Amino acid sequence: MDNQKVKMFDTDKYGKSVFAIKNINKGELIAEWDGPIYDYEYSGWNKELQDHVIQFERRKWRDSNGIARYINHSCEPNCGIKDLFKIVAMRDIEANEEITWDYEMTEDNDKWRMKCDCGSKNCRKSIGAYRNMPQEIRDKYKGYISEWLLK
Repeated sequence: MDNQKVKMFDTDKYGKSVFAIKNINKGELIAEWDGPIYDYEYSGWNKELQDHVIQFERRKWRDSNGIARYINHSCEPNCGIKDLFKIVAMRDIEANEEITWDYEMTEDNDKWRMKCDCGSKNCRKSIGAYRNMPQEIRDKYKGYISEWLLK
């Protein structure tokens, strides 16, 4: 399910990115991971797949059949994760604003890391496992972190 108020565009900075084309209200569902599920033993892992799935159990990940896989990371996101697979607006989002979420809201895999250059004044420079997320950031994201990490 992709919200009709967002659209994917090609950008010079990040490649495919998702932007609001109409104003979005806090709490509004943006997109969901609704695609194939992969486990640790899956033999078809590649960089493209690794960079576009979300983790939802210790050794399981899910892809999206829609735009969720193209929503970029930010250390100052406007969206977060509800339940396991939903991207939801954490605040009101204006038209033309890029849709972003913090990838550490779902990941807790020591093998995956990403160099961050999101441009935020609070950029953490390296993104990876939730366990590395500073407590003050966890507190800020309360209610928008994948439920599997909070068990």
